[in-house]
Amino acid sequence: MDNFGISQALDLLNIKKENSGSSTGSNWFENQGDLIDSHSPVDGSLIGRVYSSTKEQYHKIVETAIAAFEKWRRIPAPKRGEIVRQIGTELRENKEALGKLVSYEMGKSYQEGLGEVQEMIDICDFAVGLSRQLHGLTMHSERPQHRMYEQYHPLGVVGIISAFNFPVAVWSWNTMLAWVCGDVCIWKPSEKTPLCGIACQNIVARVFERNNVPEGVSCIVNGDYKIGELISHDPRVPLVSATGSTRMGKKVGAAVGARLGKALLELGGNNAIIITENADLEVAIVGALFGAVGTCGQRCTSTRRLIIHESVYEQVKDKLIKAYAQLKIGNPLDETNHVGPLIDKDAVGIYKQALEAIVDEGGNILVDGQVLSGEDYNSGCYVKPVIAEVENYLEIVQHETFAPILYLIKYSTIEEAISLQNSVVQGLSSAIMTRDMREAEKFLSHQGSDCGIANVNIGTSGAEIGGAFGGEKETGGGRESGSDAWKVYMRRQTNTINYGQDLPLAQGIKFDL
Repeated sequence: MDNFGISQALDLLNIKKENSGSSTGSNWFENQGDLIDSHSPVDGSLIGRVYSSTKEQYHKIVETAIAAFEKWRRIPAPKRGEIVRQIGTELRENKEALGKLVSYEMGKSYQEGLGEVQEMIDICDFAVGLSRQLHGLTMHSERPQHRMYEQYHPLGVVGIISAFNFPVAVWSWNTMLAWVCGDVCIWKPSEKTPLCGIACQNIVARVFERNNVPEGVSCIVNGDYKIGELISHDPRVPLVSATGSTRMGKKVGAAVGARLGKALLELGGNNAIIITENADLEVAIVGALFGAVGTCGQRCTSTRRLIIHESVYEQVKDKLIKAYAQLKIGNPLDETNHVGPLIDKDAVGIYKQALEAIVDEGGNILVDGQVLSGEDYNSGCYVKPVIAEVENYLEIVQHETFAPILYLIKYSTIEEAISLQNSVVQGLSSAIMTRDMREAEKFLSHQGSDCGIANVNIGTSGAEIGGAFGGEKETGGGRESGSDAWKVYMRRQTNTINYGQDLPLAQGIKFDL
């Protein structure tokens, strides 16, 4: 891997063979917890180890964060934005190194790794502007000589639980907005990509030290689900933002809801592209291909289902089979390859189970899947992307499989296509490929897609940070990143000011005093 500059990248990011997993900023806690080994799915090599946070360390970190909040919230929002701007600059300077670490530890292509870091840079830029626009509304009062308005205040400690597939970007979506809003953050990275979290903390710590930011504004706690449970059940953490599976999200939502906290949930997707008889098939094939095999099918927005009009079904099928035959699978740091590995052998096991289920339930596999072996695939995590003809109602199709498996489904009318699109429990991303304005507008109307994201003539995968990102139904209903997603990191307050000499009471009530 040294041919790809991994060792140099690790040095630049201050990643060691053994790393503390608990930090309040520049202060790293003594190594006490269990060790988490980070093996690269690219070649199986041990990249480094991270010590899990202990329960005692967690509580000390929360106490430090609470104390930091009292100082951080008093810094004017544009000043907080200036510090976030500097973080964006630091990320630009470390883009190549961090992009390589993301690619090597997670397994996505190097270009996708660079793209993920660019998303971090973009959200920093967005947050800088936002720091001068944390606005409320002014309303007219029904009472004379009264003024009403609303304003937003920071919540306090924000807990962030992120997933392996976007090991740095989703953290930044939450954190940069929370910071300009005046909150402090405690981050639990995925235990499958802990070194990416250490790298981000090191980058932020350099900026915070230069600006004398209080210790505790940026905290990290590594570990397994037990650390996530500590965050979810902690009444000192008013907001928990969790990204991952629907199963995990239900547990987090229940724990946070039981204490009447706020949960921002970004969970599973079972995303479909409708390809109509009026589609530009060249555009449709490109969108479907990238959506299905990008990040080896491990995006929450990955395309799982293609709902294809019967008149173009065979044509689309043939084009896809030819396109899949040209895919190059291998080391994701080699930019000539299209598809890298799955995250680990557990994911490979889920992939294999899904292929068995497709056949058992009556599906027809068009492009066979297999686990690749040989010198170039010695991690045991490389698999072939699969295409299968299925009926939408099959049990396996109703579930999200985090692997490059694409289901082809035939339809007759646009109403049927939209019904098929919506007839799953997930509701994250959706798309339609058509040059017919009426079909596009129906898809985007209240009678159309029930997902949080609905696209026309682009695929399901990928999102710009300027728009709010999230989904409905069992995707959790949360919104991150752009638009007015910042409001979830703050508490709303309505204010009424009486500047007159009388106190008119509601409903005309009077006291004779």
